[in-house]
Amino acid sequence: MTDSNAARAAGDATETTEASVTERLDRVTDPELDRSIVALEYVDRIWIDGDRVEVAITLPTAWCSPAFAWMMAVDARDEVESLPSVDEAEITLREHMHEAEINRGVNERLSFAEAFPDADGDVEAVRAELDEKARVARQYDAVETLLEAGIDPDTIVDLRPRDLERVEREGCDEAVYAIFLRDRSFAVSVPADPIDRYLETARETVVVSDSDDVLFRTPEGEPIDPESFDLVHRRGRLATVNMSGQGGICDGLREAREHRLEGSGTAGD
Repeated sequence: MTDSNAARAAGDATETTEASVTERLDRVTDPELDRSIVALEYVDRIWIDGDRVEVAITLPTAWCSPAFAWMMAVDARDEVESLPSVDEAEITLREHMHEAEINRGVNERLSFAEAFPDADGDVEAVRAELDEKARVARQYDAVETLLEAGIDPDTIVDLRPRDLERVEREGCDEAVYAIFLRDRSFAVSVPADPIDRYLETARETVVVSDSDDVLFRTPEGEPIDPESFDLVHRRGRLATVNMSGQGGICDGLREAREHRLEGSGTAGD
């Protein structure tokens, strides 16, 4: 019995809706841009048939990296299948030069090496490299949030997860973090979203796994020397600018693709 079937047997399943599927797909990111495939408008259509879900995805160009396309398709399949009411998710990548290999491999649950026997290198090594890039960029956003709140660099480089307390504010959609300073004698409140996004990648890349671990790191994963703070922070900014630039290119390519489809009368098929 699959995990999904077990959940249904236990009475935990709810009806699958387009909104619930979209919420799971929103957790899937373009690994090069570190942005949601929903926000990037890669998701074309969602079909729901009982406990089966089909998702059609189109990337900005036909020649987007097959490794990146593979990661997005696999992540989309796994996220949708994490819904208790879904037994099987089928992902269809459209208008890509390797769509046949990717669709077959993902939906038949092959490994990347089995789908692409001539590929040079393992997709997981590529994923790990991109995860590290995302960590550095997200750290920049988190640190910028702390600097804007008036927290000095010497304090930032010494922060630990134990110094953070997430607070849900009544009547407000946005949570905050209370950052405890000076032996927890007082706290500064900052928006939770950039901290949450950084913590997600810091834990996934295992640079932060314990409440006593140093929170912010160099790109190589080492604690930051206070004297090197500015240099490390600039490196984070470069990673962020690089992702933003790539995102702008992809947005332009997507818009061009949509105009082409509209002109040919095939948009939304």
